[in-house]
Amino acid sequence: MALAPPPARIDQRLRKRADRLAGAMAPLLVEAERVAQTVSQGVHGRRRVGEGESFWQFRRYQQGDPASWIDWRQSAKRVPTYVRQNEWEAAQAVWLWRDGSESMDFRSHLGQTTKLRRATLLTLALASLLLRGGERVAFLGMDRPPGSSRALLEDYALAIEKGLVEDHSSLPPSANLPRYAQVVLIGDFLTPLDEVSVFLRRFSAVGVGGHLLQIMDPAEHRLPYDGRVVFESPEGEGEVLIGRTESIHEEYAARVDRRQADLRQIARSAGWTFDTHHTDQPAQAALLSLYQAISGASQ
Repeated sequence: MALAPPPARIDQRLRKRADRLAGAMAPLLVEAERVAQTVSQGVHGRRRVGEGESFWQFRRYQQGDPASWIDWRQSAKRVPTYVRQNEWEAAQAVWLWRDGSESMDFRSHLGQTTKLRRATLLTLALASLLLRGGERVAFLGMDRPPGSSRALLEDYALAIEKGLVEDHSSLPPSANLPRYAQVVLIGDFLTPLDEVSVFLRRFSAVGVGGHLLQIMDPAEHRLPYDGRVVFESPEGEGEVLIGRTESIHEEYAARVDRRQADLRQIARSAGWTFDTHHTDQPAQAALLSLYQAISGASQ
């Protein structure tokens, strides 16, 4: 049975993690803009669907809707609370989210950076690339509707620093997105597969498509260790001692491959795409792949 560390130790670890992340956000934002600029030079603007009719639609407020969407004038006329959305603008938005759970803090001697930093970089860079193309962007877990202003990037970075983004779980918070919206989820997806499947089916049922990008450290993909090794969970779920790590290399690799195949099938069944990115690889390659996936889905 896994042993969890005492609450005081968890709180201290979370505070140190928040301070470390806050100090890294400014240079990370600059790096994201640089990566986006590099990729934008090699791609054309994605084909956009014609605007057609734009009109305001009203519906009842549901759990997960940002408070900023509430239309107080309409709500005052009737008992339920109503939210207002421009149907076309909401549908054409790309909603981004990156996993901020503690398992993302991992970095081995083979990785260029932590999974969290790479996921944050790719999220910011993808948002920058989409905004450069005139797209509307929003961030799941952040109480703000889709927009096309570049100030969104700084606001998102600031929200991360202040802990105002719901990203501490392995999957995003529930959200009511419009039909035909696109979602990009970036994380390690170490959560149970049935939870991923249920989450994607909910989006798929309302016509929301999307893309999963699994971030892995190269040491997670293929164990580089030999001999006696203690593997400790970064999320306080205990530790495991392996006496001869080299004896489990093949079995471990087979399980990783099988899990990735399962994730790919889950995504495909929901009409989503799935790809992987290792932290020893250039961020530009993953960004270009994501951008092309979004472009293909919009055509």
